[in-house]
Amino acid sequence: MARIGIVGAGIIGCAAAVHLIAEGHAVTVFEKDVDGLPASVGNAGILAVPEIDPMARPEMLFAAPKWLVDPLGPLTLRWQDLRALAPWLFHLLRAARPARVERSRQALLGLMRDALAAHEAMARLCGISGHMSPTGALTIFDSEAALDAAFWHDQATARLLGFGVERLDARAARDRVPALEGTFAGGVFSSGYQTFLDPLKLLRDVQHHVRQYATLVEAGVEAVQPGAEGGTVIADSGERQVFDKVVIAAGVWSRTLVRKLGLKVLLETERGYNTTFADPLVKLELPIFFAEHGFVATPLANALRIGGAVELARPEAPPNYARAAAMRQKMRRYVPSLPETGGKEWMGRRPSTPDSVPVISLHPADPRIAMAFGHGHLGLTLSAITGAKVATILSKGASADLEPFSIGRFQ
Repeated sequence: MARIGIVGAGIIGCAAAVHLIAEGHAVTVFEKDVDGLPASVGNAGILAVPEIDPMARPEMLFAAPKWLVDPLGPLTLRWQDLRALAPWLFHLLRAARPARVERSRQALLGLMRDALAAHEAMARLCGISGHMSPTGALTIFDSEAALDAAFWHDQATARLLGFGVERLDARAARDRVPALEGTFAGGVFSSGYQTFLDPLKLLRDVQHHVRQYATLVEAGVEAVQPGAEGGTVIADSGERQVFDKVVIAAGVWSRTLVRKLGLKVLLETERGYNTTFADPLVKLELPIFFAEHGFVATPLANALRIGGAVELARPEAPPNYARAAAMRQKMRRYVPSLPETGGKEWMGRRPSTPDSVPVISLHPADPRIAMAFGHGHLGLTLSAITGAKVATILSKGASADLEPFSIGRFQ
């Protein structure tokens, strides 16, 4: 049994804690805002196994100029933050080269193959059930050309992961989802998606398990310092605790801790927005992706959530909730019955690397320190498999299958 400290009680840190507890370790988790609403609770609520494409792709580069001139479009940049974001953006451009895109796809594919089974295993460890539904998801398109291209691409991805896809014309899509009354060309249904009925409840249930079987310290962490006896976690209160091993899983704030360890990392935030309607009048039978507009509508337990898009900005920048309103307005083109008022708006900070490949890694010079962050919009999807991988590398050391996720690629 080892004494293990974990920095961060979001879904990634808690997933690591669940697996380390199961192995019999004495776990302590540090979290400054235990009752807060991190990125994992405000996401689309989808287990997005088919999403192995990185954000940086050649087609994204061609579309980006048009998107960036629209401050409420699917991708925007706070120009006043450009200087701070410049290194990350430079490497984003480099990551869009075809060879790098394929490398990122293969890395994410390796995790996605086990993502569903890992969530089922984590749920068993926590005594959770009934939190996921095999709904699949429908992606709709405005043009036949976009529909045909997406269907061809999604078929190829489906073959890699073993699920089915269907091409639907507009009438068939409306039969599947009657609320879709607006004009569009058709859609692609994918059975590879599952819906989390209540992402916040899932996080709280996992946190409850951690509270029961580990120690949860309500404090921020200023630094992690390796030493002869192990890793020292220094809280913002000045308190110091020494552990045999330490896991850094603090979202975008992990970059500060990593840099204090003398390591480089490229980690910024894909800030996302959503609106959640409680007891909605609009009923969707499954999640609907509006691919050409960069957002998704998901039916949750007694709720409907409309969210997505990407805003590149410093983590501390103030939110721009006009982006949430823009998504609602665009959705009314397809679902006119969506209310014009009401709903609760939210903004979250999705910690992202330029190549969309998270860091799941040991410190190159100190295998007592593990890192798990940078999952972008796939944090909830990849949380359980990441937690399992962290437990494995802390007990058995680095493995070849995790080489693409190494912090070493930034050094």
